[in-house]
Amino acid sequence: MRYLLKLTALALSVVATMLHPATASPAPVTKHMTLDDVYHWLDTTDQANITFIGKHLDRNAPLAPDNVIVIYCSEVIDNTCGSGPCTMYNGPPVCLYAPDTNCLGAIGDVYFCSGNNCDVACNDYQACGDWLNGAYCYTPGTNSIFVMASPT
Repeated sequence: MRYLLKLTALALSVVATMLHPATASPAPVTKHMTLDDVYHWLDTTDQANITFIGKHLDRNAPLAPDNVIVIYCSEVIDNTCGSGPCTMYNGPPVCLYAPDTNCLGAIGDVYFCSGNNCDVACNDYQACGDWLNGAYCYTPGTNSIFVMASPT
């Protein structure tokens, strides 16, 4: 009798699973820029609107192992970052003062913060809640960017 009860419970469990199959939760969307994305952006953006900070980016040389590239801009138009003044940083970990930043893209580990010194309400670029075209993140209210580490 005990065997029959266990078998019945098992059968009911199998039937219940078939009627209500488990669905996997979607993985969080993560994006990042590539060096090709950066070169494309440079080739298609008015250089007069770009401020360059840090090391010179040489297309004929690999990215230095400790360098992170961050592109951050003040305007977003039609889901696209970079329609107005932008800054491109190429260098090692640092806190960048970046008032009026509304969008950014990066190669590396980067956080965008509402405080001026990378110390208040920082969010991970990889966990962006509102992706724009071309692996850019919509980041209204950003005043500083915490550049953490280069890609591995």
